[in-house]
Amino acid sequence: MSETAANEIVKVGMAELSIATIPQVLRTSGLGSCVGIVLYMAGAKTAGMAHVMLPDSSMAREKAINRAKYADTAIEDLIELLKGSGMKEKQLKAKIAGGAEMFKFSSNSNTMKVGPRNVEAVKHELKSRGIEVTAEDTGGSSGRTIEFYIGENGLKIRTVNQGEAVI
Repeated sequence: MSETAANEIVKVGMAELSIATIPQVLRTSGLGSCVGIVLYMAGAKTAGMAHVMLPDSSMAREKAINRAKYADTAIEDLIELLKGSGMKEKQLKAKIAGGAEMFKFSSNSNTMKVGPRNVEAVKHELKSRGIEVTAEDTGGSSGRTIEFYIGENGLKIRTVNQGEAVI
């Protein structure tokens, strides 16, 4: 991967999304049970990233929701941003990371398994839109930081206590 010092970092915070263009690098950190989603198109100069916290916006209690917080609405909004920059939805590909099970509960309740539910929701939403997940680093019990290098379509993943990998 290219050296980040030479590239401007576009930080995507928790429950945020953004798009960037070459030579910028998209970065999000603090991916525990959250899922980082990168949407890109081979050969394109633009890509997008979302940092989702929860599977489905129907879970929201408030009327005015932060759409970037939920897998369904964040993916929809990210696609619209990318389409606005000239990309075609049917040519988009995805890479995802995160969805760890950060805390072990004695109960087997699915309600407490936010990480795996987030991964499942993200995959479901992408599949329903015909977007292929080309690579993923999900699950486990460790937090992650990810950086997406647009020109190379490479996703660098730093996992707590496990080092770096590129997918």
